[in-house]
Amino acid sequence: MGGDPHQETQRVCLGIEGGGTRTVALLADARGCVLGQLSLGPLNLKLSTDAQILRTLRRIRHSSVPLRSALYAPRCSLHGIAVCLAGCRTAADRARVRALTGSVFPNARCVVGSDLDSGFAAAFGMSEAGILVISGTGSCVVGRNECGQMARAGGWGRLLGDHGSGYWIAITGLRNAIRDYDRNGRISPSLRKTLTRLCLNTPDQLIDWIAVATKGEVAALASIFLHRNSGLLLQAASFLAMDCEAVAGKLHLETPRVALAGGVLQNNRDLRKWVTHRIRTIFPRARIFRPKLESAHGALLLAQDIAAAKPFRSSLAENEIRNYNDRDLAHVITEQRNPRTMDLDRRSIAQLIDTMLGEEARVIPALRADKRAIERAIRTIVAAFKRSGRLFYVGAGTSGRLGVLDATECPPTFSTDPQMVQAIIAGGAPALHSAVELTEDDPLTGAEAIRNRGVGKRDVVVGIAASGSTPFVLGALDEAKRLGARTFLLCFSAPRSSLHAPLFFPTGPEILTGSTRLKAGTATKLVLNMLTTISMIRLGKVVGNLMVDVKPTNEKLRARACRIIATLRNCSEEEARQRLTRACWNVKRALSRP
Repeated sequence: MGGDPHQETQRVCLGIEGGGTRTVALLADARGCVLGQLSLGPLNLKLSTDAQILRTLRRIRHSSVPLRSALYAPRCSLHGIAVCLAGCRTAADRARVRALTGSVFPNARCVVGSDLDSGFAAAFGMSEAGILVISGTGSCVVGRNECGQMARAGGWGRLLGDHGSGYWIAITGLRNAIRDYDRNGRISPSLRKTLTRLCLNTPDQLIDWIAVATKGEVAALASIFLHRNSGLLLQAASFLAMDCEAVAGKLHLETPRVALAGGVLQNNRDLRKWVTHRIRTIFPRARIFRPKLESAHGALLLAQDIAAAKPFRSSLAENEIRNYNDRDLAHVITEQRNPRTMDLDRRSIAQLIDTMLGEEARVIPALRADKRAIERAIRTIVAAFKRSGRLFYVGAGTSGRLGVLDATECPPTFSTDPQMVQAIIAGGAPALHSAVELTEDDPLTGAEAIRNRGVGKRDVVVGIAASGSTPFVLGALDEAKRLGARTFLLCFSAPRSSLHAPLFFPTGPEILTGSTRLKAGTATKLVLNMLTTISMIRLGKVVGNLMVDVKPTNEKLRARACRIIATLRNCSEEEARQRLTRACWNVKRALSRP
Protein backbone atom coordinates (compact mmCIF):
# COMPACT_ATOMS: atom_id res chain seq x y z
CA MET A 1 0.00 0.00 0.00
CA GLY A 2 1.36 3.41 -0.94
CA GLY A 3 1.69 6.59 1.07
CA ASP A 4 4.39 8.62 2.73
CA PRO A 5 5.97 6.50 5.51
CA HIS A 6 6.59 9.69 7.47
CA GLN A 7 2.98 10.83 7.21
CA GLU A 8 1.23 10.98 10.58
CA THR A 9 -1.54 8.45 11.10
CA GLN A 10 -4.96 10.09 10.78
CA ARG A 11 -7.26 9.37 13.69
CA VAL A 12 -10.92 8.99 12.79
CA CYS A 13 -14.09 8.51 14.83
CA LEU A 14 -17.26 6.62 13.99
CA GLY A 15 -20.70 7.54 15.27
CA ILE A 16 -23.60 5.09 14.84
CA GLU A 17 -27.20 5.88 15.71
CA GLY A 18 -29.96 3.32 15.38
CA GLY A 19 -33.64 4.16 15.75
CA GLY A 20 -37.09 2.93 14.89
CA THR A 21 -36.87 4.12 11.28
CA ARG A 22 -33.23 3.94 10.22
CA THR A 23 -29.61 3.56 11.26
CA VAL A 24 -27.04 6.20 10.33
CA ALA A 25 -23.25 5.79 10.52
CA LEU A 26 -20.97 8.81 10.23
CA LEU A 27 -17.17 8.74 9.99
CA ALA A 28 -15.23 11.93 10.74
CA ASP A 29 -11.66 13.07 11.23
CA ALA A 30 -10.29 14.69 14.37
CA ARG A 31 -11.65 18.09 13.31
CA GLY A 32 -15.17 16.72 12.90
CA CYS A 33 -15.11 16.80 9.10
CA VAL A 34 -17.37 13.99 7.83
CA LEU A 35 -15.45 11.51 5.65
CA GLY A 36 -18.22 9.02 4.95
CA GLN A 37 -21.88 8.30 5.66
CA LEU A 38 -24.09 5.22 5.46
CA SER A 39 -27.84 4.76 5.98
CA LEU A 40 -29.37 1.38 6.84
CA GLY A 41 -32.65 0.03 8.15
CA PRO A 42 -34.05 0.42 11.68
CA LEU A 43 -32.14 -0.88 14.72
CA ASN A 44 -34.02 -0.81 18.01
CA LEU A 45 -32.15 -2.82 20.65
CA LYS A 46 -35.33 -4.19 22.22
CA LEU A 47 -36.57 -5.44 18.85
CA SER A 48 -33.28 -6.80 17.48
CA THR A 49 -31.38 -10.03 18.01
CA ASP A 50 -27.62 -10.20 18.52
CA ALA A 51 -27.30 -11.58 14.99
CA GLN A 52 -29.17 -8.60 13.53
CA ILE A 53 -27.01 -6.12 15.44
CA LEU A 54 -23.81 -7.87 14.36
CA ARG A 55 -25.01 -7.93 10.75
CA THR A 56 -25.60 -4.16 10.83
CA LEU A 57 -22.22 -3.44 12.44
CA ARG A 58 -20.42 -5.63 9.90
CA ARG A 59 -22.23 -3.93 7.03
CA ILE A 60 -21.04 -0.60 8.39
CA ARG A 61 -17.45 -1.86 8.63
CA HIS A 62 -17.35 -3.62 5.25
CA SER A 63 -19.63 -1.37 3.20
CA SER A 64 -18.39 -0.46 -0.28
CA VAL A 65 -19.47 3.18 0.10
CA PRO A 66 -16.91 5.90 0.98
CA LEU A 67 -17.17 4.85 4.61
CA ARG A 68 -15.20 1.70 3.89
CA SER A 69 -12.48 3.47 1.93
CA ALA A 70 -12.01 5.86 4.84
CA LEU A 71 -11.96 3.08 7.43
CA TYR A 72 -9.42 1.05 5.47
CA ALA A 73 -7.37 3.96 4.12
CA PRO A 74 -3.59 3.87 4.73
CA ARG A 75 -2.53 5.82 7.80
CA CYS A 76 -6.14 5.88 8.98
CA SER A 77 -6.82 4.68 12.53
CA LEU A 78 -10.30 4.24 14.03
CA HIS A 79 -9.73 5.74 17.46
CA GLY A 80 -13.20 6.15 18.91
CA ILE A 81 -16.64 4.71 18.22
CA ALA A 82 -20.03 5.57 19.69
CA VAL A 83 -23.04 3.28 19.24
CA CYS A 84 -26.35 4.85 20.28
CA LEU A 85 -29.39 2.64 19.85
CA ALA A 86 -33.06 3.13 20.61
CA GLY A 87 -34.08 0.91 23.52
CA CYS A 88 -30.62 0.90 25.13
CA ARG A 89 -31.68 1.82 28.68
CA THR A 90 -29.95 -0.36 31.27
CA ALA A 91 -26.42 -1.45 32.20
CA ALA A 92 -27.20 -4.90 30.79
CA ASP A 93 -28.29 -3.29 27.50
CA ARG A 94 -25.09 -1.27 27.30
CA ALA A 95 -22.92 -4.28 28.16
CA ARG A 96 -24.63 -6.30 25.43
CA VAL A 97 -24.05 -3.62 22.78
CA ARG A 98 -20.47 -3.02 23.96
CA ALA A 99 -19.63 -6.72 23.63
CA LEU A 100 -21.13 -6.94 20.13
CA THR A 101 -19.37 -3.75 19.02
CA GLY A 102 -16.04 -4.97 20.41
CA SER A 103 -16.26 -8.13 18.32
CA VAL A 104 -16.53 -6.08 15.12
CA PHE A 105 -14.34 -3.08 16.06
CA PRO A 106 -11.89 -4.65 18.55
CA ASN A 107 -9.24 -1.93 18.73
CA ALA A 108 -11.25 1.27 19.10
CA ARG A 109 -12.31 2.99 22.29
CA CYS A 110 -16.05 2.44 22.51
CA VAL A 111 -18.93 4.24 24.18
CA VAL A 112 -22.47 2.91 24.19
CA GLY A 113 -25.67 4.82 24.84
CA SER A 114 -29.20 5.35 23.60
CA ASP A 115 -30.48 7.48 20.75
CA LEU A 116 -31.41 9.97 23.48
CA ASP A 117 -27.73 10.46 24.24
CA SER A 118 -26.83 11.13 20.62
CA GLY A 119 -29.87 13.34 20.08
CA PHE A 120 -29.11 15.38 23.18
CA ALA A 121 -25.46 15.80 22.21
CA ALA A 122 -26.49 17.01 18.75
CA ALA A 123 -28.84 19.59 20.25
CA PHE A 124 -26.85 20.81 23.26
CA GLY A 125 -23.28 19.61 22.84
CA MET A 126 -21.50 17.87 25.69
CA SER A 127 -22.20 20.32 28.51
CA GLU A 128 -25.03 22.80 27.83
CA ALA A 129 -28.31 22.65 29.78
CA GLY A 130 -31.63 22.16 28.03
CA ILE A 131 -34.52 19.84 27.24
CA LEU A 132 -34.81 17.65 24.16
CA VAL A 133 -38.35 16.74 23.02
CA ILE A 134 -38.35 13.83 20.56
CA SER A 135 -41.28 12.65 18.49
CA GLY A 136 -40.31 10.15 15.84
CA THR A 137 -41.34 6.52 15.54
CA GLY A 138 -41.27 6.65 19.37
CA SER A 139 -41.23 9.59 21.74
CA CYS A 140 -39.28 10.75 24.78
CA VAL A 141 -38.23 13.91 26.62
CA VAL A 142 -34.80 14.20 28.23
CA GLY A 143 -33.13 17.13 29.97
CA ARG A 144 -29.90 18.28 31.62
CA ASN A 145 -29.32 21.16 34.04
CA GLU A 146 -26.26 23.30 34.70
CA CYS A 147 -24.99 20.79 37.28
CA GLY A 148 -24.97 17.99 34.71
CA GLN A 149 -27.93 16.16 36.29
CA MET A 150 -30.17 14.32 33.83
CA ALA A 151 -33.90 13.55 33.91
CA ARG A 152 -36.26 11.83 31.52
CA ALA A 153 -39.96 11.29 30.87
CA GLY A 154 -41.43 8.87 28.35
CA GLY A 155 -39.51 6.45 26.20
CA TRP A 156 -41.42 3.45 27.52
CA GLY A 157 -42.10 1.89 24.13
CA ARG A 158 -45.30 1.39 22.21
CA LEU A 159 -47.02 -0.86 24.78
CA LEU A 160 -46.49 1.31 27.85
CA GLY A 161 -46.01 4.78 26.46
CA ASP A 162 -44.71 6.64 23.38
CA HIS A 163 -47.54 9.15 23.70
CA GLY A 164 -47.21 11.85 21.06
CA SER A 165 -45.00 9.68 18.85
CA GLY A 166 -45.60 8.73 15.24
CA TYR A 167 -46.71 5.26 16.34
CA TRP A 168 -49.11 6.63 18.96
CA ILE A 169 -50.58 9.17 16.52
CA ALA A 170 -51.11 6.53 13.83
CA ILE A 171 -52.58 3.86 16.10
CA THR A 172 -54.86 6.40 17.81
CA GLY A 173 -55.99 7.71 14.45
CA LEU A 174 -56.62 4.19 13.15
CA ARG A 175 -58.69 3.29 16.21
CA ASN A 176 -60.76 6.45 15.89
CA ALA A 177 -61.32 5.81 12.17
CA ILE A 178 -62.34 2.18 12.77
CA ARG A 179 -64.70 3.24 15.58
CA ASP A 180 -66.28 5.84 13.28
CA TYR A 181 -66.63 3.17 10.57
CA ASP A 182 -68.38 0.81 13.00
CA ARG A 183 -70.81 3.45 14.27
CA ASN A 184 -71.61 5.32 11.06
CA GLY A 185 -70.84 2.78 8.36
CA ARG A 186 -68.74 5.26 6.44
CA ILE A 187 -65.08 5.26 5.50
CA SER A 188 -63.52 8.54 6.60
CA PRO A 189 -61.01 10.36 4.37
CA SER A 190 -58.12 9.34 6.66
CA LEU A 191 -59.17 5.68 6.61
CA ARG A 192 -59.54 5.80 2.82
CA LYS A 193 -56.03 7.26 2.47
CA THR A 194 -54.69 4.53 4.76
CA LEU A 195 -56.26 1.75 2.69
CA THR A 196 -54.91 3.31 -0.48
CA ARG A 197 -51.35 3.65 0.88
CA LEU A 198 -51.37 0.05 2.13
CA CYS A 199 -53.01 -1.31 -1.06
CA LEU A 200 -55.87 -2.79 0.97
CA ASN A 201 -59.39 -3.17 -0.40
CA THR A 202 -61.47 -3.25 2.78
CA PRO A 203 -61.09 -2.14 6.43
CA ASP A 204 -61.28 -5.83 7.43
CA GLN A 205 -57.88 -6.38 5.83
CA LEU A 206 -56.35 -4.02 8.39
CA ILE A 207 -56.63 -6.81 10.99
CA ASP A 208 -54.12 -8.99 9.17
CA TRP A 209 -51.89 -6.02 8.30
CA ILE A 210 -51.64 -4.65 11.85
CA ALA A 211 -50.85 -8.14 13.21
CA VAL A 212 -47.55 -8.25 11.33
CA ALA A 213 -46.76 -4.55 10.82
CA THR A 214 -43.62 -3.20 12.43
CA LYS A 215 -43.61 -0.19 14.71
CA GLY A 216 -42.04 1.89 11.95
CA GLU A 217 -44.62 0.82 9.38
CA VAL A 218 -47.44 1.90 11.67
CA ALA A 219 -45.71 5.18 12.55
CA ALA A 220 -45.34 5.98 8.84
CA LEU A 221 -49.11 6.56 8.72
CA ALA A 222 -48.98 9.41 11.26
CA SER A 223 -49.03 12.18 8.65
CA ILE A 224 -52.37 10.90 7.31
CA PHE A 225 -54.09 11.27 10.66
CA LEU A 226 -52.49 14.59 11.58
CA HIS A 227 -53.75 16.28 8.41
CA ARG A 228 -56.38 18.85 9.45
CA ASN A 229 -57.08 16.97 12.70
CA SER A 230 -56.81 19.64 15.39
CA GLY A 231 -58.05 17.31 18.11
CA LEU A 232 -55.31 14.73 17.56
CA LEU A 233 -52.71 17.48 17.08
CA LEU A 234 -53.64 19.08 20.39
CA GLN A 235 -53.67 15.75 22.20
CA ALA A 236 -50.23 14.73 20.90
CA ALA A 237 -48.77 18.19 21.59
CA SER A 238 -50.19 18.21 25.13
CA PHE A 239 -48.59 14.88 25.99
CA LEU A 240 -45.17 16.08 24.79
CA ALA A 241 -45.51 19.44 26.57
CA MET A 242 -46.54 17.80 29.85
CA ASP A 243 -43.50 15.52 29.71
CA CYS A 244 -41.37 18.60 29.03
CA GLU A 245 -42.86 20.27 32.10
CA ALA A 246 -42.16 17.17 34.21
CA VAL A 247 -38.50 17.06 33.16
CA ALA A 248 -38.07 20.79 33.79
CA GLY A 249 -39.54 20.34 37.27
CA LYS A 250 -37.16 17.51 38.11
CA LEU A 251 -34.18 19.61 37.05
CA HIS A 252 -35.44 22.96 38.42
CA LEU A 253 -35.26 24.60 34.98
CA GLU A 254 -37.52 27.68 35.02
CA THR A 255 -36.74 29.08 31.56
CA PRO A 256 -35.38 26.10 29.64
CA ARG A 257 -33.97 25.93 26.16
CA VAL A 258 -36.08 23.32 24.37
CA ALA A 259 -35.03 21.47 21.23
CA LEU A 260 -37.67 19.77 19.08
CA ALA A 261 -36.36 16.68 17.28
CA GLY A 262 -37.47 13.42 15.72
CA GLY A 263 -38.95 12.71 12.30
CA VAL A 264 -42.55 13.56 13.16
CA LEU A 265 -41.72 16.93 14.73
CA GLN A 266 -39.21 17.75 12.01
CA ASN A 267 -41.53 16.88 9.12
CA ASN A 268 -44.94 17.99 10.40
CA ARG A 269 -45.14 21.77 10.66
CA ASP A 270 -48.60 21.73 12.27
CA LEU A 271 -47.55 19.45 15.12
CA ARG A 272 -44.40 21.50 15.66
CA LYS A 273 -46.50 24.67 15.96
CA TRP A 274 -48.89 23.03 18.44
CA VAL A 275 -46.04 21.67 20.58
CA THR A 276 -44.33 25.07 20.57
CA HIS A 277 -47.59 26.75 21.60
CA ARG A 278 -48.25 24.28 24.43
CA ILE A 279 -44.69 24.60 25.80
CA ARG A 280 -44.85 28.40 25.65
CA THR A 281 -48.09 28.27 27.62
CA ILE A 282 -46.13 26.55 30.41
CA PHE A 283 -42.81 28.40 29.95
CA PRO A 284 -43.50 31.79 28.31
CA ARG A 285 -39.79 32.69 28.12
CA ALA A 286 -38.54 29.33 26.89
CA ARG A 287 -36.30 29.35 23.82
CA ILE A 288 -37.64 26.68 21.47
CA PHE A 289 -35.62 25.63 18.42
CA ARG A 290 -34.87 22.83 15.99
CA PRO A 291 -31.35 21.37 16.26
CA LYS A 292 -29.07 22.32 13.40
CA LEU A 293 -27.32 18.95 13.47
CA GLU A 294 -28.95 15.59 12.84
CA SER A 295 -28.93 13.42 15.94
CA ALA A 296 -26.43 11.03 14.31
CA HIS A 297 -23.89 13.86 14.58
CA GLY A 298 -24.35 13.64 18.34
CA ALA A 299 -23.01 10.09 18.18
CA LEU A 300 -19.94 11.52 16.45
CA LEU A 301 -19.44 14.02 19.29
CA LEU A 302 -19.61 11.17 21.80
CA ALA A 303 -17.10 9.17 19.74
CA GLN A 304 -14.72 12.13 19.68
CA ASP A 305 -15.06 12.54 23.43
CA ILE A 306 -14.28 8.89 24.12
CA ALA A 307 -11.35 9.05 21.70
CA ALA A 308 -10.00 11.90 23.83
CA ALA A 309 -10.48 9.68 26.90
CA LYS A 310 -13.17 11.93 28.37
CA PRO A 311 -15.75 10.24 30.62
CA PHE A 312 -19.19 9.70 29.17
CA ARG A 313 -22.30 10.10 31.31
CA SER A 314 -25.39 8.42 29.92
CA SER A 315 -28.78 10.02 30.31
CA LEU A 316 -29.37 7.31 32.91
CA ALA A 317 -26.55 8.49 35.17
CA GLU A 318 -27.01 10.31 38.47
CA ASN A 319 -24.45 12.31 40.37
CA GLU A 320 -25.13 11.04 43.85
CA ILE A 321 -24.27 7.38 43.10
CA ARG A 322 -20.62 6.36 43.42
CA ASN A 323 -18.99 4.49 40.56
CA TYR A 324 -18.11 0.94 41.61
CA ASN A 325 -17.38 -0.46 38.16
CA ASP A 326 -13.60 -0.01 38.27
CA ARG A 327 -13.13 -2.94 40.63
CA ASP A 328 -10.07 -5.18 40.66
CA LEU A 329 -11.08 -8.74 41.62
CA ALA A 330 -7.55 -10.15 41.57
CA HIS A 331 -7.18 -9.75 45.34
CA VAL A 332 -10.73 -10.82 46.29
CA ILE A 333 -10.54 -13.90 48.51
CA THR A 334 -13.47 -15.66 46.86
CA GLU A 335 -11.79 -15.26 43.45
CA GLN A 336 -8.44 -16.75 44.46
CA ARG A 337 -7.37 -20.36 43.93
CA ASN A 338 -7.69 -22.72 46.87
CA PRO A 339 -4.28 -24.35 47.54
CA ARG A 340 -6.03 -27.43 49.01
CA THR A 341 -7.93 -28.19 45.79
CA MET A 342 -5.43 -27.62 42.99
CA ASP A 343 -5.81 -31.17 41.62
CA LEU A 344 -9.60 -31.66 41.65
CA ASP A 345 -9.58 -33.13 38.16
CA ARG A 346 -7.35 -36.00 39.33
CA ARG A 347 -9.28 -37.01 42.47
CA SER A 348 -11.75 -39.86 42.73
CA ILE A 349 -15.44 -39.24 43.41
CA ALA A 350 -15.04 -40.43 47.02
CA GLN A 351 -12.10 -38.07 47.50
CA LEU A 352 -14.06 -35.18 45.98
CA ILE A 353 -16.95 -35.80 48.37
CA ASP A 354 -14.56 -35.70 51.33
CA THR A 355 -12.96 -32.56 49.92
CA MET A 356 -16.25 -30.72 49.58
CA LEU A 357 -17.46 -31.75 53.03
CA GLY A 358 -14.11 -30.74 54.54
CA GLU A 359 -14.26 -27.29 52.94
CA GLU A 360 -17.90 -26.77 53.95
CA ALA A 361 -16.93 -27.62 57.54
CA ARG A 362 -14.85 -24.41 57.57
CA VAL A 363 -17.97 -22.26 57.23
CA ILE A 364 -19.39 -22.68 60.76
CA PRO A 365 -16.18 -21.65 62.60
CA ALA A 366 -15.88 -18.58 60.34
CA LEU A 367 -19.41 -17.49 61.25
CA ARG A 368 -19.00 -18.27 64.94
CA ALA A 369 -15.81 -16.18 65.10
CA ASP A 370 -17.85 -12.99 64.66
CA LYS A 371 -21.32 -13.94 65.85
CA ARG A 372 -21.60 -10.54 67.56
CA ALA A 373 -21.93 -8.92 64.14
CA ILE A 374 -24.90 -11.19 63.40
CA GLU A 375 -26.37 -10.39 66.83
CA ARG A 376 -26.12 -6.64 66.16
CA ALA A 377 -27.86 -7.06 62.82
CA ILE A 378 -30.67 -9.11 64.38
CA ARG A 379 -31.25 -6.52 67.13
CA THR A 380 -31.47 -3.82 64.47
CA ILE A 381 -33.92 -5.87 62.39
CA VAL A 382 -36.17 -6.66 65.38
CA ALA A 383 -36.25 -2.98 66.35
CA ALA A 384 -37.19 -2.10 62.76
CA PHE A 385 -40.01 -4.66 62.71
CA LYS A 386 -41.39 -3.28 65.97
CA ARG A 387 -41.69 0.18 64.43
CA SER A 388 -43.41 -1.25 61.32
CA GLY A 389 -40.18 -1.20 59.31
CA ARG A 390 -39.19 -3.72 56.68
CA LEU A 391 -36.17 -5.90 55.92
CA PHE A 392 -34.74 -5.85 52.40
CA TYR A 393 -32.18 -8.24 50.93
CA VAL A 394 -30.27 -7.00 47.87
CA GLY A 395 -28.09 -9.31 45.79
CA ALA A 396 -27.02 -10.44 42.33
CA GLY A 397 -26.68 -13.95 40.95
CA THR A 398 -26.48 -16.66 43.62
CA SER A 399 -26.55 -14.10 46.43
CA GLY A 400 -29.73 -12.55 45.07
CA ARG A 401 -31.42 -15.92 44.62
CA LEU A 402 -30.65 -16.91 48.22
CA GLY A 403 -32.13 -13.59 49.37
CA VAL A 404 -35.31 -14.29 47.40
CA LEU A 405 -35.49 -17.80 48.88
CA ASP A 406 -35.28 -16.59 52.48
CA ALA A 407 -37.72 -13.71 51.95
CA THR A 408 -40.37 -15.88 50.27
CA GLU A 409 -40.24 -18.44 53.10
CA CYS A 410 -41.28 -15.89 55.74
CA PRO A 411 -45.02 -15.56 54.90
CA PRO A 412 -45.84 -19.30 55.02
CA THR A 413 -43.58 -19.98 58.02
CA PHE A 414 -44.46 -16.97 60.17
CA SER A 415 -47.64 -15.55 58.57
CA THR A 416 -45.84 -12.31 57.87
CA ASP A 417 -47.08 -9.75 55.36
CA PRO A 418 -45.14 -10.27 52.08
CA GLN A 419 -44.02 -6.64 52.38
CA MET A 420 -42.28 -7.26 55.71
CA VAL A 421 -39.28 -9.14 54.28
CA GLN A 422 -38.50 -8.39 50.63
CA ALA A 423 -35.75 -9.35 48.22
CA ILE A 424 -34.28 -7.33 45.37
CA ILE A 425 -32.28 -9.27 42.80
CA ALA A 426 -30.29 -7.71 39.95
CA GLY A 427 -32.12 -8.44 36.72
CA GLY A 428 -35.47 -9.02 38.42
CA ALA A 429 -37.56 -12.18 38.10
CA PRO A 430 -35.75 -13.56 35.00
CA ALA A 431 -32.54 -13.76 37.08
CA LEU A 432 -34.17 -16.39 39.32
CA HIS A 433 -33.96 -19.06 36.63
CA SER A 434 -31.50 -17.65 34.09
CA ALA A 435 -28.10 -16.01 34.29
CA VAL A 436 -28.54 -12.23 33.94
CA GLU A 437 -25.23 -11.46 35.59
CA LEU A 438 -24.40 -8.37 33.52
CA THR A 439 -26.97 -6.41 35.50
CA GLU A 440 -24.81 -6.69 38.62
CA ASP A 441 -22.40 -4.10 37.19
CA ASP A 442 -24.79 -1.14 37.41
CA PRO A 443 -24.93 0.72 40.76
CA LEU A 444 -27.53 3.11 39.33
CA THR A 445 -30.01 0.29 38.76
CA GLY A 446 -29.51 -0.89 42.35
CA ALA A 447 -30.17 2.62 43.63
CA GLU A 448 -33.27 2.91 41.46
CA ALA A 449 -34.63 -0.39 42.80
CA ILE A 450 -34.28 0.94 46.36
CA ARG A 451 -36.12 4.16 45.52
CA ASN A 452 -38.88 2.24 43.75
CA ARG A 453 -39.48 0.15 46.90
CA GLY A 454 -39.95 3.31 48.96
CA VAL A 455 -37.13 2.46 51.39
CA GLY A 456 -36.93 4.90 54.31
CA LYS A 457 -35.77 5.54 57.86
CA ARG A 458 -37.72 2.67 59.44
CA ASP A 459 -36.23 0.01 57.17
CA VAL A 460 -33.15 -2.22 57.21
CA VAL A 461 -31.30 -3.18 54.03
CA VAL A 462 -28.87 -6.11 53.94
CA GLY A 463 -26.70 -6.23 50.84
CA ILE A 464 -25.35 -9.67 49.90
CA ALA A 465 -22.13 -9.70 47.88
CA ALA A 466 -19.67 -12.56 48.21
CA SER A 467 -16.88 -10.41 46.74
CA GLY A 468 -17.83 -7.40 48.86
CA SER A 469 -17.73 -5.26 45.71
CA THR A 470 -20.81 -5.94 43.55
CA PRO A 471 -21.76 -2.53 42.04
CA PHE A 472 -25.52 -3.25 41.97
CA VAL A 473 -25.50 -4.11 45.68
CA LEU A 474 -23.26 -1.23 46.75
CA GLY A 475 -25.29 1.26 44.71
CA ALA A 476 -28.45 0.00 46.42
CA LEU A 477 -26.88 0.22 49.89
CA ASP A 478 -25.56 3.74 49.27
CA GLU A 479 -29.01 4.91 48.20
CA ALA A 480 -30.68 3.18 51.16
CA LYS A 481 -28.28 4.87 53.55
CA ARG A 482 -28.92 8.23 51.90
CA LEU A 483 -32.64 7.68 52.47
CA GLY A 484 -32.05 7.00 56.17
CA ALA A 485 -32.26 3.20 56.32
CA ARG A 486 -29.89 1.06 58.42
CA THR A 487 -27.55 -0.84 56.10
CA PHE A 488 -25.44 -4.01 56.39
CA LEU A 489 -23.12 -5.68 53.88
CA LEU A 490 -22.89 -9.49 54.05
CA CYS A 491 -19.69 -10.59 52.31
CA PHE A 492 -16.87 -13.15 52.37
CA SER A 493 -14.07 -10.97 51.03
CA ALA A 494 -13.03 -7.62 52.48
CA PRO A 495 -15.89 -5.15 51.82
CA ARG A 496 -15.05 -2.43 49.33
CA SER A 497 -17.28 0.16 50.99
CA SER A 498 -16.88 1.26 54.60
CA LEU A 499 -20.25 3.06 54.67
CA HIS A 500 -22.22 0.00 55.76
CA ALA A 501 -22.04 -2.18 58.87
CA PRO A 502 -20.03 -5.24 57.83
CA LEU A 503 -21.15 -8.83 58.12
CA PHE A 504 -17.76 -10.06 56.89
CA PHE A 505 -16.87 -13.72 57.33
CA PRO A 506 -13.63 -14.88 55.63
CA THR A 507 -14.63 -18.38 54.51
CA GLY A 508 -11.59 -18.52 52.21
CA PRO A 509 -11.18 -19.44 48.55
CA GLU A 510 -13.77 -21.74 47.05
CA ILE A 511 -13.18 -25.39 46.20
CA LEU A 512 -13.86 -24.49 42.57
CA THR A 513 -12.20 -21.11 41.99
CA GLY A 514 -14.72 -18.27 42.00
CA SER A 515 -17.81 -20.48 42.40
CA THR A 516 -19.42 -18.61 45.30
CA ARG A 517 -22.51 -20.83 45.24
CA LEU A 518 -20.36 -23.22 47.32
CA LYS A 519 -18.91 -22.10 50.69
CA ALA A 520 -20.03 -18.50 50.32
CA GLY A 521 -23.49 -19.75 49.33
CA THR A 522 -23.67 -22.02 52.36
CA ALA A 523 -22.58 -19.21 54.66
CA THR A 524 -25.11 -16.83 53.08
CA LYS A 525 -27.95 -19.32 53.63
CA LEU A 526 -26.95 -19.79 57.27
CA VAL A 527 -26.72 -16.07 58.01
CA LEU A 528 -30.02 -15.24 56.31
CA ASN A 529 -31.69 -18.11 58.18
CA MET A 530 -30.47 -16.61 61.44
CA LEU A 531 -31.50 -13.05 60.59
CA THR A 532 -35.13 -13.90 59.92
CA THR A 533 -35.68 -16.94 62.17
CA ILE A 534 -34.20 -15.36 65.31
CA SER A 535 -35.95 -12.06 64.57
CA MET A 536 -39.30 -13.89 64.33
CA ILE A 537 -38.57 -15.74 67.57
CA ARG A 538 -37.96 -12.40 69.29
CA LEU A 539 -41.28 -11.13 67.90
CA GLY A 540 -43.17 -13.94 69.62
CA LYS A 541 -43.91 -16.05 66.56
CA VAL A 542 -42.45 -19.19 68.21
CA VAL A 543 -43.47 -21.02 71.40
CA GLY A 544 -40.88 -23.53 72.56
CA ASN A 545 -39.65 -24.69 69.19
CA LEU A 546 -43.06 -24.63 67.51
CA MET A 547 -44.00 -22.14 64.79
CA VAL A 548 -47.28 -20.84 66.19
CA ASP A 549 -47.73 -18.39 63.32
CA VAL A 550 -47.47 -20.97 60.55
CA LYS A 551 -49.90 -20.42 57.68
CA PRO A 552 -51.60 -23.82 56.98
CA THR A 553 -52.02 -23.51 53.23
CA ASN A 554 -51.82 -27.23 52.37
CA GLU A 555 -52.58 -30.57 53.99
CA LYS A 556 -49.03 -31.06 55.29
CA LEU A 557 -49.08 -27.69 57.06
CA ARG A 558 -52.60 -28.28 58.39
CA ALA A 559 -51.42 -31.54 59.95
CA ARG A 560 -48.49 -29.64 61.47
CA ALA A 561 -50.86 -27.00 62.85
CA CYS A 562 -52.98 -29.75 64.44
CA ARG A 563 -49.92 -31.23 66.13
CA ILE A 564 -48.88 -27.79 67.43
CA ILE A 565 -52.33 -27.19 68.98
CA ALA A 566 -52.49 -30.74 70.37
CA THR A 567 -49.06 -30.34 71.99
CA LEU A 568 -49.57 -26.88 73.47
CA ARG A 569 -53.22 -27.40 74.56
CA ASN A 570 -52.62 -31.02 75.65
CA CYS A 571 -55.57 -32.27 73.62
CA SER A 572 -56.23 -34.80 70.88
CA GLU A 573 -55.50 -33.97 67.24
CA GLU A 574 -59.23 -34.27 66.50
CA GLU A 575 -60.00 -31.58 69.08
CA ALA A 576 -57.10 -29.54 67.73
CA ARG A 577 -58.57 -29.70 64.22
CA GLN A 578 -61.95 -28.56 65.59
CA ARG A 579 -60.30 -25.63 67.35
CA LEU A 580 -58.47 -24.64 64.17
CA THR A 581 -61.62 -24.92 62.09
CA ARG A 582 -63.46 -22.57 64.46
CA ALA A 583 -60.48 -20.17 64.34
CA CYS A 584 -60.37 -20.26 60.49
CA TRP A 585 -57.05 -22.12 60.72
CA ASN A 586 -55.30 -19.34 62.58
CA VAL A 587 -52.98 -21.18 64.99
CA LYS A 588 -52.51 -18.32 67.48
CA ARG A 589 -56.25 -17.67 67.62
CA ALA A 590 -56.94 -21.37 68.16
CA LEU A 591 -54.45 -21.38 71.05
CA SER A 592 -55.92 -18.33 72.79
CA ARG A 593 -59.57 -19.39 72.72
CA PRO A 594 -60.90 -21.53 75.59
